[in-house]
Amino acid sequence: MSQGPFVKDIEAIRRRAREHLDKGAVTKNYGVDLETAIKLLNEALATEIVCTLRYKYHAVMATGIASESVKAEFTQHATEEALHADWLAERINQLGGKPNMNPEGLLSRSTAEYVEGDTLVDMIRENLVAERIAIEVYRDMIAWFGDKDSTTRIMLERILEAEEEHANDMHDLLEAHDVDQMEELRAEGERGAQALERSSPAIRQVPAGPVSGRAGGVATSGNGPQSRH
Repeated sequence: MSQGPFVKDIEAIRRRAREHLDKGAVTKNYGVDLETAIKLLNEALATEIVCTLRYKYHAVMATGIASESVKAEFTQHATEEALHADWLAERINQLGGKPNMNPEGLLSRSTAEYVEGDTLVDMIRENLVAERIAIEVYRDMIAWFGDKDSTTRIMLERILEAEEEHANDMHDLLEAHDVDQMEELRAEGERGAQALERSSPAIRQVPAGPVSGRAGGVATSGNGPQSRH
């Protein structure tokens, strides 16, 4: 289906541009509620700051024979989370908002928690939890902004890609450093799948044609199972 011609009233656009210089990058056709957009971005900013601090703390406090490679991973993630915070703060500013970096209330604005952890495995696990939370929230934000604010959406997609990589890194570290825990998680998943299978109606394939003998009080024929009394 062909699209119609691109029609614009350039004179009206020029007039509005001059009339609303105080709006900066926000124009008349900005597609989402601006107040909500800035609130969501400030919550994401708080999350990135909390994640930066948590990773930095873990990079300093991680101990153990295999801790050096994990500390390096924590440090890299802290640097990347801080970069995400910079992107978010800049976008908030572009939209005419004020990046909220006030330490007071930081945790209440953040979707991620700040959990220090007592052991190396605890630290890895808490970072994986935080990354999984961030991934789900960013996906919802991307869907909300959609095509109505493609600049913010593209930025969030870049952040999401990094968070998914972070989650994968933490998952690999958890598998390497907490074999017993990962085996237990797999076992729980298998038990859940088996329980679901037992709760579902059994579907059995019955061979065509007459079958001699009786099994469990059920005789079979080409027409399927029939009860025999």
